[in-house]
Amino acid sequence: MDIQLKRGLLDVCVLSAIKDGDSYGYKIIKDMKPYIEMSESTLYTILKRLELAGMLTVRTSLHGGRLRKYYHITKAGLGRIEDFKDEWGEVMSIYRFVTRD
Repeated sequence: MDIQLKRGLLDVCVLSAIKDGDSYGYKIIKDMKPYIEMSESTLYTILKRLELAGMLTVRTSLHGGRLRKYYHITKAGLGRIEDFKDEWGEVMSIYRFVTRD
């Protein structure tokens, strides 16, 4: 798969994993696992990129004697999910064109 296309899809997947409530890395991976496999290194790269883009915020909290980072989706992140839903029809049209007989 084209790396840019995959990158955009994975960004939206991560945003969707936290849209219903704050979450942390291991839980995000666990929640996504039935749909897509993702390594921790890939996830944390995506989370950092989304944070820098203003699509999520990060807070730390003590959990079990360790600091844990919790990720919170912003209005911009929610907007990206909505944009993706709007764009999906175009993606499916392209797919139908490419796979036509």
